[in-house]
Amino acid sequence: MRRAWVIALVLAGALSQTLAAQDAKAVIAASSKAMGVDGLNSIHFYGVAQNGNLGQNNNSNQPWPMASASDYVRAIDFTQPASRATWVNYAVPVTGGVATQTPGQQNITPQNMAWAQQLEIWITPWGFLKGAAANNATLQAPAAGATSRVVTFDAPVKSPGGQPYKVVGYINSRNLVTKVQTWLENPIFGDMLVEAEYTNYRDGANGLKFPAQIVQKRGGWPFFTAYILGAHANPANIQQLLTPPAGGRGGAGGGAPPAAAAGPTSEKLADGVYRINGAYNSLAIEFANYILLFEPGPQSEARAQAVIAEAKKVIPNKPIRYGVISHHHFDHTSGLPAAVAEGITIVTPAVNKAFLMKTLSAPRTLAPDSLSKSGKKPVIEGFTGDKRVFQDATRTFEVHVIKGLPHADGLVIGYLPKEKILVYADMFNLPTAAQPVPDPPVTGTMVFVDNIERLKLEPERIMSIHSLNPDRLTTLAEIKASLGRK
Repeated sequence: MRRAWVIALVLAGALSQTLAAQDAKAVIAASSKAMGVDGLNSIHFYGVAQNGNLGQNNNSNQPWPMASASDYVRAIDFTQPASRATWVNYAVPVTGGVATQTPGQQNITPQNMAWAQQLEIWITPWGFLKGAAANNATLQAPAAGATSRVVTFDAPVKSPGGQPYKVVGYINSRNLVTKVQTWLENPIFGDMLVEAEYTNYRDGANGLKFPAQIVQKRGGWPFFTAYILGAHANPANIQQLLTPPAGGRGGAGGGAPPAAAAGPTSEKLADGVYRINGAYNSLAIEFANYILLFEPGPQSEARAQAVIAEAKKVIPNKPIRYGVISHHHFDHTSGLPAAVAEGITIVTPAVNKAFLMKTLSAPRTLAPDSLSKSGKKPVIEGFTGDKRVFQDATRTFEVHVIKGLPHADGLVIGYLPKEKILVYADMFNLPTAAQPVPDPPVTGTMVFVDNIERLKLEPERIMSIHSLNPDRLTTLAEIKASLGRK
């Protein structure tokens, strides 16, 4: 009797999935007809847009900075699949200064099936309907009071973890696609939600409907916005629209993977103090019973693991207990999962604690990393006030919050008062020989010097997280000279 009941339950589940697939086909067919997707092989649209800079917000709890993308033009060939977008940027550099105009482009080719690229095709309203029709989509049971039908399909592209990427679309009572969601692996966010919203549909030629407004969000904030002025179905010049000009850069093409980076070297700056070298440097500091790392998770998981290994090599037989991040920007923190997996307490001003706790606690199923495999939970020390001091009988290390810097709230510097060594990030770069005193002066440099004077610090050697050119430590006198000060 129990066996018959189990078989009946399985058959009922299979029947339910079959009916959901059949219902999904009807919904997709109706939406495709309403939006002019039947017979649509390619599309060309244009307007004005904005691009966001993921992970570079001035405050970890605020939206991504957006830069104008004027003269935005995009073409998609769903049959390949391929896409090319071009635009013109006009933005102030993140370090401040004069706004500059630069061309921008994104090229997605059939040779690059990475979901980070391909999702830009399949989360468009037309791409979603085509993907759903081709990939056995299912229809979810409507929630109470819901006005949209929810259709889901698995993309043929597999994640690094082995499972297919999921794509979820919302279709309203007028059979228009209003929202599409998918998920993408990200070193900070884990399984990061990518969500595109489509509103204010307009009628194009040959029955095509297109949204006048597009808002794509990543990590909860707008990452791309556009006001679409016009769209054309099956443009005759689609191949021309998809082809970069002769001599132009081809964007996301194939090619051999880059060679594995060599392990970092280190440089002894004082007894128990080591610079761990790289494009992004870290500072390892020995205390009586532990190691402290300033910038424990730069660039990537692999880089952070190499930094950790080198710190243990130069300071053996002691655990790495603390990792002080210079600031929250993702190029300085994308390796933090490795630091958390090592059991390192991440130290940062309180402004960053909630953000890091939320993101480093998120699921990481698409691309399992050392953090998800370790089973460890992040330990974040969000200190209040303007200073955090690490001290024992052997050493003192001061962490100071920089004041008045537009680049990032909660940016800190580290200072060893006995050794007179200071470590910093993202405020001073060596000027060129052609302009030894930049005009206008660099905002970050001015703020840096003002804070050193405010704090009454007396560094004799100053280490940059970003390697200077030529690579070396610098001095306060050299930094002041770039401002024309003595």
